[in-house]
Amino acid sequence: MGYRPPYTLTPPIISLVAGIAEAVGKLSLFSGDIPRLRRANRIRTIQGSLAIEGNTLSEEQITAILEGKPVMAPPREIQEVRNALAAYERLGKWHPAREADLLEAHGVLMARLLDEAGRYRAGGVGVMQGRQVIHMAPPAERVPGLIADLLGWLETCEEHPLIAAAVFHYEFEFIHPFEDGNGRLGRLWQTLILSRWRPVLADLPVENLIHARQEDYYQAIAESTARSDCAPFIAFMLERILEACRAATPQVTPEATPQVKRLLAVLERPMGRGELMRALGLKDTKHFRQHYLTPAMAAGLVEMTQPDHPRSPTQQYRRTAAGQRLLDNPKDTT
Repeated sequence: MGYRPPYTLTPPIISLVAGIAEAVGKLSLFSGDIPRLRRANRIRTIQGSLAIEGNTLSEEQITAILEGKPVMAPPREIQEVRNALAAYERLGKWHPAREADLLEAHGVLMARLLDEAGRYRAGGVGVMQGRQVIHMAPPAERVPGLIADLLGWLETCEEHPLIAAAVFHYEFEFIHPFEDGNGRLGRLWQTLILSRWRPVLADLPVENLIHARQEDYYQAIAESTARSDCAPFIAFMLERILEACRAATPQVTPEATPQVKRLLAVLERPMGRGELMRALGLKDTKHFRQHYLTPAMAAGLVEMTQPDHPRSPTQQYRRTAAGQRLLDNPKDTT
């Protein structure tokens, strides 16, 4: 029996897969509009993925680089953008389970940035969050075998691509096979896996949403490592994909009742149920749940901060991208 990464398919994960499948179906209905959005979304994707690694260039500067215009910025950051643009342009030519393609992709992403671009690391490396080491990667001599096992699993696994992509992403970050560039390549490869399932996912700016939740991203990695089960990371990634699908689907924001709109208006930051009820001037918990919270969540306008622990006493709620869009553009409701 071949290698199988350790992960558990929890009920929230299964629910997220179903939700994404439905959202992708809706998004595909607007496939005629997608070409006009591809460039903007790819720029957001690149900006988000590189920003996680410390790149400071804006979407406007990345657009200028794409158009061949001069940009006043650190040369290394400009090179990072050029490399990422080249990598995403080649995305459809690579096969997710082919080691040669993985190495080539790293070579493209890290060209002129790393002497060992396209080659596995020769020494030890750790995953940093700020100045703190949150994970020490396996010894360098184990990297080729670990990657071979992971790619072999990816080639033969029968999991839904949404699950396989997230598992690969986590396991790749755990192995950390290269001296640098592991994060951006892991996110690129997840996009590659997803795009082979549904091409429309190739140009969703999921990385931009990851950047917006960067601390949660690292926390999901750390929690998965501590558990020896990457379910927390799978759930985090699926939440971001679902959020990206909903945000990118034109004219599908559901009609919001006056109560839901009031809830969105006071939800300026993550808040617990009691705090929300006080902000709304409500005392009846059942009325709040039935007329405010439940319909907002069912419409994808509000989400839990701890979806794996729905009954947690520290549970809070926040707007989704769709909820924010509804607030910003109230006339877009149908």
